[in-house]
Amino acid sequence: MEYTNLGRTGLKVSRLCLGTMNFGPETSETDSYAIMDKALDEGINFFDTANVYGWEIGEGITEGIIGRWLSQGGGRREKIVLATKVYGRMGEGPNERRLSAFHIRHACEESLRRLQTDHIDLYQMHHIDRETPWDEIWQAMQQLVREGKVLYVGSSNFAGWHIAQAQSTAASRNFLGLVSEQSLYNLSARMIELEVIPACREYGLGLIPWSPLAAGMLGGALKKATEGRRTGKYTKELIDEHINQLKDYEALCEEYGEQPADVAMAWLLNNPDVTAPIIGPRTLEQLEGNLKALELELDDEILKKLDEIWPGPGGEAPEAYAW
Repeated sequence: MEYTNLGRTGLKVSRLCLGTMNFGPETSETDSYAIMDKALDEGINFFDTANVYGWEIGEGITEGIIGRWLSQGGGRREKIVLATKVYGRMGEGPNERRLSAFHIRHACEESLRRLQTDHIDLYQMHHIDRETPWDEIWQAMQQLVREGKVLYVGSSNFAGWHIAQAQSTAASRNFLGLVSEQSLYNLSARMIELEVIPACREYGLGLIPWSPLAAGMLGGALKKATEGRRTGKYTKELIDEHINQLKDYEALCEEYGEQPADVAMAWLLNNPDVTAPIIGPRTLEQLEGNLKALELELDDEILKKLDEIWPGPGGEAPEAYAW
């Protein structure tokens, strides 16, 4: 396993991040334990979750599974960088969501309880909150850091402008601010190349792409469909939207003798701005498949062909659309 710094921090994380969104809804608790054990054995030390995962309001089902796995001991907690998120609705009350200081404090305490730990290594804002001022957000986060309940703060689904706002306010408070951004990024979704990636680079944020296989579309979806394998509604819509590109993509992967999923993941890992793509295995077999991308190096020829099939937004802003 390779390791890299999380943004400008001294914290080392594995080049793959274990996403846990399937734990509970798709993957049983026993199988979830097996996946986490295997990931740890393979050197993956970066685990990502969120208080809303499990999709039962206020239950924190996935965090609970991780907490019970951690409670087994064996140095599990000390070996991983544990990341979770705050923002989503965790109850019916008006203050049981978003990023008020009130909700941040309560949500953190509840995540700590479910995760059965005394601190969160990376506490991420799941979405931007346009109703709460940055001074209030940072005051709440600084208090959690002072209390030792949070070590680092990250963002998710932020625009480049949001990152700039957050960092300028954090700097005025002599606070470290954001150290990472978790964004939708894959071969078929490259919009963040315009402004989010340049902002991450400028402010020293680690980039953690989610949905690296575009809900499975980039994992050989066309071939799997011809084999009679079932496809989810959302993935089917993506396939229909990108059918011609997918034909060219899967043909290119076959020409090079590589699996589409490995090529898509290796493309992200090839980007020096990417810290660790999030993998979300439902099974041990899927986890083992994800690991293969670490061994795959893409040459300039295939990178050029991938750009032709899956063109980006034209570079970074504003040169991508103005001069």
